[in-house]
Amino acid sequence: MKKNLSRRNLLKTMGLATGSLLSNSLHGFDELGNRLHLPDKTIYPRPAKPVTAITLGAGNRGNVYGNYAAEYSGHLDIVGVAEPIPIRNERYCQKHNIPADHSFVTWEHVFERPKFADAIIITTPDDLHYGPCMKALEMGYHVLLEKPIAPTERECRDILAMAQKSKRIVAVCHVLRYAPYFIKLRELIQNGSIGELISIQHFEPIEHVHMSHSFVRGNWHNSKATTPIIMAKSCHDMDILRWMVGKPCEKISAFGNLKWFHKGNMPEGATPRCMDGCAVERSCPYSAMKIYYHNRQRTYVFDLPKDRSKHGEAILEYLRTTNYGRCVYQMENDQPDHYVASIQFEDRITASFNMEAFTSYHGRRTRIMGSHGDIVGDMSQFVHTNFLSKEKTEWSMNSDSHGGGDWNLVANWAQAVAEENPDLLSSSIEASVESHVMCFMAEKSRLGGKIEEVVL
Repeated sequence: MKKNLSRRNLLKTMGLATGSLLSNSLHGFDELGNRLHLPDKTIYPRPAKPVTAITLGAGNRGNVYGNYAAEYSGHLDIVGVAEPIPIRNERYCQKHNIPADHSFVTWEHVFERPKFADAIIITTPDDLHYGPCMKALEMGYHVLLEKPIAPTERECRDILAMAQKSKRIVAVCHVLRYAPYFIKLRELIQNGSIGELISIQHFEPIEHVHMSHSFVRGNWHNSKATTPIIMAKSCHDMDILRWMVGKPCEKISAFGNLKWFHKGNMPEGATPRCMDGCAVERSCPYSAMKIYYHNRQRTYVFDLPKDRSKHGEAILEYLRTTNYGRCVYQMENDQPDHYVASIQFEDRITASFNMEAFTSYHGRRTRIMGSHGDIVGDMSQFVHTNFLSKEKTEWSMNSDSHGGGDWNLVANWAQAVAEENPDLLSSSIEASVESHVMCFMAEKSRLGGKIEEVVL
């Protein structure tokens, strides 16, 4: 049996005091307006020269990672961009002082030029990860790859094989591995503070507006055109479970379906668009007018003009012409709005995972059960209880939208590229493919009704 640390030794090991913050300072903002954590300079020192990179896709994630370069130009320098939406391309070039001859419309155009940077940052739509990643590796670029790796298991394995063949560094953006919350949970599990790990319950509340925005109206509403929701939204969670447990997954079974967002639940008097005189618009929690126009939530997808006085009319125009203005009960969506998975890891460790659309809140919840203690947390705080002493130790932390992981991920990747050392990565391509296979097997189980073995 692993040694169970005393409370005093536990605090010493973690370098914390009860009630202390599990984070670096907060600074900077992502595209949603969330404050971002600054990476620790002692962990990620400035390299001899900055890593140069080309960003493929200047949307939300491309800007989150690109903003790291704007803040830490001595670590990362963005020297090119490919983005088909003109206003996004223009703004990205201005932010990073990218010359006109390094501004491209699509990713293919970048690779028509001889190699002119150290690395490629891939933040294109999910179905456009495979092509640019394979080409980047073929041409000798290192890669920072937004999750999911690719829409199919075969393509994921192809990228893994190409990364190993080319000996290039590929980091997948599993940002939760860099969140102070999950880092400390993993430490408590691995150092024996709860005895032997028995099981984990992990819950991802998407939040009802987020679900309607991203997976009913938004880019991921159709699983066949993009990726299944277990991959698009929850590959983070499969990855973090595998990482915390520290042992291979053996079997998985899953259930879930689209219960609410379909025509069978459409209220009487609903119109195809919320702004077309819908009789129930004002009483609908998913009203596009309410979400985007009145509350101004998630309007970053609209590429609004800099002049704020013009935002209202611009939003209305998007609601007239795009899926974001359509009725949530009349979309062509097929993503499950609730999903459960049961997982068995090596050494008889089990985990349960729930993804739920219908919550008023977001932020992952975690319960970890061990032979000598347990942990209960919600990404802003957690409590460790020692069964023998009955002592409870509490921690709280500042957190951004990914628990502090976004810029720490980029810092780790830039360091690995600068030193040409893939062993520095916390989120390697090998580890990420393993957790992706868990997602593929979960979806196979959900559709086929059978327990699936996870074979790597």
